[in-house]
Amino acid sequence: MILNYDSNYFMQKAIDEAKLGLNKGEVPVGAVIVIDNKIIARAHNLTETLCDVTAHAEILAITAASNFLGSKYLHDCTLYVTLEPCPMCLGALYWSQISKIVYSAKDKKNEFNGFQSKIHPKTTIEGGVLANQTEIMLKEFFKSKRS
Repeated sequence: MILNYDSNYFMQKAIDEAKLGLNKGEVPVGAVIVIDNKIIARAHNLTETLCDVTAHAEILAITAASNFLGSKYLHDCTLYVTLEPCPMCLGALYWSQISKIVYSAKDKKNEFNGFQSKIHPKTTIEGGVLANQTEIMLKEFFKSKRS
């Protein structure tokens, strides 16, 4: 069996992480960090579980990837995340010097362009990967919180 390691494949792994968070009552955001087609870090939001506003999937994944690599820099790594990173996460991604950010759903309330967040000059961004799946999951989560 030949696996197709593309953006859809890795985004599905991030969606799987988001579902783990959803099962814990967390906002369903998941992230994986990949180097050479190998997942080196997985995380989902844990802000409620840890009572920590900084426990976003991206931040936790950055820490795990840095520990795996033994480096604070994530050169040649790609982050796949189910929701467009917030300004806090973009700041951490900037300092990590990650090579690429791939996100699924756009965060219409907190999109990074609206905050004029800086992205590292060597970082590329791709958006909208499997967005339908993640948008539905997020809408259903917030709808259940308002009911």
